Amino acid sequence: MAHAVTIEPQAFSAEAWSPFGWVPVPDTDERDAIHALAFAWDDAHLNFIHHGPDEVHRSSQGMVIDKLYRHDTHTQALMPLNGTSVVAVAPALVDFSNVGQLDTLRAFTLRPGNVFVLHRGTWHWGPFPLGDSPVRLLNLQGKRYRDDNASIDLMERLGTRVTVRVPLD
Repeated sequence: MAHAVTIEPQAFSAEAWSPFGWVPVPDTDERDAIHALAFAWDDAHLNFIHHGPDEVHRSSQGMVIDKLYRHDTHTQALMPLNGTSVVAVAPALVDFSNVGQLDTLRAFTLRPGNVFVLHRGTWHWGPFPLGDSPVRLLNLQGKRYRDDNASIDLMERLGTRVTVRVPLD
């Protein structure tokens, strides 16, 4: 029988997000420009994407994280435009070679307008909507992301079913 892990989503904040990327600040903030976007293939591309509720399996424990993805050649910036959503992440250095590394996974509840950047190589799942409508996202990433889209199936690799508890609010 498979192991099961449930992650409690936390409120999104710049401090909590910092191991996985950064949150842009106003141009008048002294912390502006201390981070830099990176596109090793010089292929930065801005578009809209969406994720629908039908893309996620839901169980009595929450939303199931089937696969995590990462991009090693570029950073990725996202901003949900509508509806509350959830994203799960793990640091780039994690290789999920043992079940203990699941402790590095974090989940965040996102509101429309929350902007964040993923460091290169950060493992991520979502953002996926908490409601019945797709979440629309402003997305800045490498145009050739499909050529740099590593994934890991946690059930297959670790024999563990990972879920994110769906917030009640």
